Amino acid sequence: MNAKGAVAAGHPLTAETACTVLREGGNAFDAALAALCSACLAEPVLASLGGGGFLLAASPDHGDRVYDFFVHTPRRRRVPDELDFYPVTVDFGTATQEFHIGNGAIATPGVVRGMFAVHADLGHMPMGDIVAQAVTAAREGVALNALQAYILSVVAPIYTATDSACGVYTRDGDAASLLCEGDKVRSPDWADMLESLAREGDRLFYEGELAQLIIEQNHAGGQLSADDLRAYTVQRRAPLSIEFHDAQLLTNPPPSSGGILIGFALKLLQDAPADLTEWETTRYWKHLADVMALTNEARVAAMSEPVAPSEALLDAEFVARYRAEVAGRARALRGTTHISVIDARGNAASLSLSNGEGCGSIVPGTGIMLNNMLGEEDLNPHGFHAWQQDQRMTSMMAPSVIRDSREQRRIVLGSGGSNRIRTAILQVLMNLLALRMPIEDAVAHRRIHCERGFLNIEQGDPQALQELLQAWPEHKIWPEQNMFFGGVHCVMDTEQGVAGAGDARRGGVYRVA
Repeated sequence: MNAKGAVAAGHPLTAETACTVLREGGNAFDAALAALCSACLAEPVLASLGGGGFLLAASPDHGDRVYDFFVHTPRRRRVPDELDFYPVTVDFGTATQEFHIGNGAIATPGVVRGMFAVHADLGHMPMGDIVAQAVTAAREGVALNALQAYILSVVAPIYTATDSACGVYTRDGDAASLLCEGDKVRSPDWADMLESLAREGDRLFYEGELAQLIIEQNHAGGQLSADDLRAYTVQRRAPLSIEFHDAQLLTNPPPSSGGILIGFALKLLQDAPADLTEWETTRYWKHLADVMALTNEARVAAMSEPVAPSEALLDAEFVARYRAEVAGRARALRGTTHISVIDARGNAASLSLSNGEGCGSIVPGTGIMLNNMLGEEDLNPHGFHAWQQDQRMTSMMAPSVIRDSREQRRIVLGSGGSNRIRTAILQVLMNLLALRMPIEDAVAHRRIHCERGFLNIEQGDPQALQELLQAWPEHKIWPEQNMFFGGVHCVMDTEQGVAGAGDARRGGVYRVA
């Protein structure tokens, strides 16, 4: 690799920050952490230091490891009548959806502790240098691009819910004047806070002055305690390893669900007839939709008894692990962004982040909006406020690395997209490993998503898909690419050099350092 490295991410600033760190001598993990900080500004609804995430690290010197710094349920539940917990209705244009926000929706955040854990184990540059670009951007302001302005407009009821949020995300603090495309997100408090963290470390956030500010906010109807913050730990796990054709997929293991559901699907696709690799055939589309449906069925079956007949088609170990480690956990299937980085030293960092939609208020003096993960509608089959206490929540996020021995290449990828993460990644994997598409085509090609008996088809030709549509009478044909189908940001290195693609569905960009 002649380049210092390569990056794919959901915003130009996010990617360029990572590239700058690589050029200055940082490794892939330094670059991913720098990109994380910039994403909190450039992609404010999708990323926050007050949320959670996962980083899959693949390193020739340190091996393969997943850092789980996703959100954690509090150690005790307050009675619902004491909570600051309320619904807001978000208008997506074609449909509306109800989200729940307020201090009572906040789960224990993990991003800050995750940053410092990754840095301690794998980092090369000083933390002050890693955060420097994000600090400058927060003081000078980051202009909203069209996609981020649109996302902010969709969740406007959350980002104008309180005076503190209006102070950052509106013009002159006026709830009726939400920031638009070209307007700058500026937060001097956030810049000061990040500089303090870089100097003093994560104890500032979990035990020090910042922790006290978070707890003071939570006194007003929140569930977090000082014990919740103090006890939060990053969980280091071995990646889930899945063999598919001549490749090894490393992905997010339980208790998160995304990686193992991708594993379910790959097991079903592993022995597909050879003619199914002819991509544009209706037979291929039908087979792929059926696999998605069976994976959904297995997920539901693994949460209940008795065992469904379809489980006989699936890997018994995967089913057993799903039932033991994933089923029954509080789930967070929310807005997400992803960052993929490789460097010339052979390191790969695959990083996925989520803040839910945000709780609706800013922690005073910090510029941080904490998550609203406890506002997930299907946290528990018994409804809100019935989640298990002191438990790592499960997520669909599946940051992944592929080692493809046939092509002698390494691929780093992941996706945003809530419950569509697993099907977006699955289809890009099939495009790369089974259909052998170039990486740009593999990411850009049309997608489908099947769930609960309903099939979504992106850029489908109704005439060519008649047989498929007859098999799936409940369906929607999307006329063009849409962020509904995820955002798979992907980089690759081979003996010939680097390549990559940022998914245009979610503002993705690819940069070489």
